[in-house]
This record gives sequence, structure tokens and C-alpha cells, in this order.
Amino acid sequence: MTLTAPVTRKRSALTKGQLPSYAPYVVLAAALVLGAAILALIGFNVFGWGIVSAILFALGLVAWSGIVEGARKAKDKLATCLVVGAFLVALLPLVSVIWTVLVNGIPGIITPGFLGTSMNGVTGTFDNKSVEEGTRVLGGVYHALLGTVQITLLATVISVPVGLLTAIYLVEYGNDRPLARAITFFVDVMTGIPSIVAGLFAAAFFFALVGPGTKTGAVAAVALSVLMIPVVVRSSEEMLKIVPNELREASYALGVRKWRTILKVVIPTAISGIASGVTLAIARVIGETAPILVTAGFATTINNNVFGGWMASLPTFIYTQILNPTSPSNPGPSDQRAWGAALVLIILVMLLNLAARLIARIFAPKAGR
Repeated sequence: MTLTAPVTRKRSALTKGQLPSYAPYVVLAAALVLGAAILALIGFNVFGWGIVSAILFALGLVAWSGIVEGARKAKDKLATCLVVGAFLVALLPLVSVIWTVLVNGIPGIITPGFLGTSMNGVTGTFDNKSVEEGTRVLGGVYHALLGTVQITLLATVISVPVGLLTAIYLVEYGNDRPLARAITFFVDVMTGIPSIVAGLFAAAFFFALVGPGTKTGAVAAVALSVLMIPVVVRSSEEMLKIVPNELREASYALGVRKWRTILKVVIPTAISGIASGVTLAIARVIGETAPILVTAGFATTINNNVFGGWMASLPTFIYTQILNPTSPSNPGPSDQRAWGAALVLIILVMLLNLAARLIARIFAPKAGR
């Protein structure tokens, strides 16, 4: 007994003037109950309940801390609540979009044949029958998914070499020369170009080169590359700048030429950031609708030739299904297809991000002793 008494007194002295560990949970429970009671009087909804409960939680925790711990701890609690609240507010749109697309898109994506069929031959009669008799919704996104992959892949093949070589010139050879300053200026201008302007540029270019009315997946890829190149240049430039100069100097000291140093030392060191930048550029253009409509048109059939014929994509498929339902009197099946295509588009972007991380991990320089 004589040994434990001093320990008890020491613990109480250390915890004096501090909130108990369960204080946030008590305040949160009280805020939820009080928030529900307030919303019940004015009209209950989940979003309002969360906002009111968060405000009550912050006020209650800060007030309790001010009484028990003093003004300095109360200000710290207030700053913590504001930071966490700002994070949750920033996260709310993302969670809302993902939840909405999942709820509305899963019924479409699990429909048999949705990913493996096109809209060829699907008319409003089939949609009316589906609504009236409860049969399966016909038509799918295979042709649009194939077009999106082909157009985006060709745009990436065009944009990545041009953007990466431009960034290498600006960082390794530019040295603030007039040409480098001019390139930087035009890259900044291209960054703010509206997507429809890029589509009109590609359409006008091929009009002068090939002839009027030229709409193919290749024209769309050129339009998307106009939007991709500035992103690739800027991201690659920043990644190349953060490579330590000591690595370059060590390579030069060993007698390695500059081009080989860039190829074997600089780029592998920055490959992780470059891959992330390329993924960001792809995500920037994969959801574009206006330039695709101007340059590739819209098709309901499968087109495997990116250099000939109109071609559909997931964004244009979503746009046309919402704006011009297959059956205007029964737009439900078209809405289901549009939400399913939106979910497919989000999954595709997520897979691209995972692929970029995998590429960065594979090609990143290995840490040595």
C-alpha cells in the first residue's frame, strides 16, 4: 500500500487540468443527439444533421476545453476542429460523386452484355419493351469503351514523346535562351486553352490537310494531344528539376556523355513523377466530350480503325444517352446506360492510376547501400 500511494498521487497530478480521453466521444454523442433534435423541428435530412452536429461538436469541445484546460488548449482544439472540418468538406464532393455513380451505375454495369455489346440496332422499341415488360435492357458500351481506349492511346503516343523531349530541352539545354522562354510562354498559353478550341483546331487542321468533313479517331487524338502536351511538359519539367545536380556531375566526371546521362541517370531518377504526370494528363483528357464530338463524331457500331470512320467514346456515349435518349418517352434505360458508362469511365481512370504507380515502382532507381 505504501508503494502504490505515491504513484496514484503522481498520476492525478499529471492529468490535472486535462480533458479525459473519452471527452471527444461524449461531446460527439451529445452533438449527434442535439443535432437530430434540432433538425427534427425544422425538417430532418442527413446532410443538415451532419453540418449541425459538426458545429455543435466543435463548440462543445472548445467550450469544455476552455473551462478545464484554459484558453491556450481551447484555441488548439478550435484549430484542430477547423482543419479536420476543412478536410471533411473537401472530401465530401468526392465521396458524394463516387457514391452517386456507384448507386446509379452498378445496375447498368451488371446487366448481362453491357460491356460486350454495342448500340448497333438498338432502338426505342426495345427500351419501351424493357420498361413495359420488365425485360433486360439491351445495348452496351463496348463500342464506346473501345473508342476511348484507342483514341486515348493514340493521343498518349503523340503527347508523351513530344512533352517529355520538350521538358528535357527546357531543363537540360534551355539555359534561359530565347527559344526556351518562348516555349515556356506557349506551354503556359496552351494550358488554359478550352477543350472545344482544341477540337476546332484539329478539325480545321485536317480540313486543310485532308478535306472537309474529316472525322476519325485520329483527328480526336490530335485534339486531345493539344490538351495533354502542356500537362506532360509541366509535370516532367518539375520532376527533372528536382533531380540533384550531383548525380549529373558524378556521371560527367566518369566521362559519360550528356545524352547518356539524361537517358540513364536523370530520367530513371524522375520516372516516378513523370509517370504520375502522364497519368494526370490522361485523366485530363479521357473525360473530354466536346472535342470528341467535333473531331470523331458519334457512332453506335464498333469501329476498330482509328484512322477511318466515326468513332464513339465513353464521354460522348454518356452525353448522347442523356441528351437524346433512345426512347424519349421512356428515358430510364438510357439513363441506366449513361450511369453504367460513367462508372466504367471512373474504373478506367482508377486502373490507369494503378498502372502508373506500378510503372513508377518498376522503373524507379533501386536503393543501394
